Amino acid sequence: MATLLEDKYEARKAEVNERFEQLRANEEELNRIFAKIYHMEGEVPIKVEDKYVSVARIFDTVEEIPESYKGNKYVRTRRDEIVSLISYAVGCMFGRYSLDVDGLVLADQGAGVADYLAKMPDPEHVTFMPDADNVLPITDEEYFDDDIVGGFVKFVTVVYGEETLEANLRFIADSLGGSGSSREVIRQYFLKDFYKDHCQTYKKRPIYWQLDSGKKNGFKCLFYMHRYQPDLLARIRTDYVHEQQERYRAQIGFEEERLADAQKGDRVRIEKRIKKLNDQLSETVAFEERLHHLADQMIKIDLDDGVKVNYAKFDAVLAKIK
Repeated sequence: MATLLEDKYEARKAEVNERFEQLRANEEELNRIFAKIYHMEGEVPIKVEDKYVSVARIFDTVEEIPESYKGNKYVRTRRDEIVSLISYAVGCMFGRYSLDVDGLVLADQGAGVADYLAKMPDPEHVTFMPDADNVLPITDEEYFDDDIVGGFVKFVTVVYGEETLEANLRFIADSLGGSGSSREVIRQYFLKDFYKDHCQTYKKRPIYWQLDSGKKNGFKCLFYMHRYQPDLLARIRTDYVHEQQERYRAQIGFEEERLADAQKGDRVRIEKRIKKLNDQLSETVAFEERLHHLADQMIKIDLDDGVKVNYAKFDAVLAKIK
């Protein structure tokens, strides 16, 4: 049955905010009781200030948060709720979570899709299958079949229904902020902000790692560290980076042919696109060389060593943690 994400959000906000007020009321009642027990009525404060209530409180926007809540680390916004939804969706894409069972699913080193299916109540009818090769490409246009935006759109469709898909994507995009179509805003979020939010959530110890060619967005992708295998970088290099380079070359050739016959008004736009594509191609060529060097080493990791130690082994190709 189709569901509007906006309705789900409003219901959650009402539930969370009611819990916030209930906890405040409980704490104030305890203050009254103890003040009476110790004969301190009128001498100690009974009222609990907004910033000291230690459960979540949701506001639609940052601008709506009153000054009295400043300093309360549990305050959240609609964007925070949508970012959490996106994070959960990515977890489902990697098989860390599942729509069919509660809790963690794939959380052991080297786990894969076969392990995921073994934990399903009905392996023949899985609601949402994780990505087969543990690689979710992030590019500024949809170049790959397993593109992360496409995967996220599929997740939203499976969870909330086909009928409400466009309305739900619009709600997500409006919550994130930005201009363009819903899918364009969501793509920009994955390109620019997802990894920053992920690192922040996991206190600079991310479990999804982002390969990043550089500022031109030539090529990015995520992989789940628990599903990492020593041949992963080699597969990314051949199956993704090489393919992306060929696409750039093909598009540059196509745009150069268009430029030859273009009217004056179109030439600037086409030349700008050719420059962008050339910059992205150059960036991916340099990135591929770094990736090749690491891929040949067939690097192994040990989850017991922790994120910091393992992440440093791939420093030349991974996004910087900020």
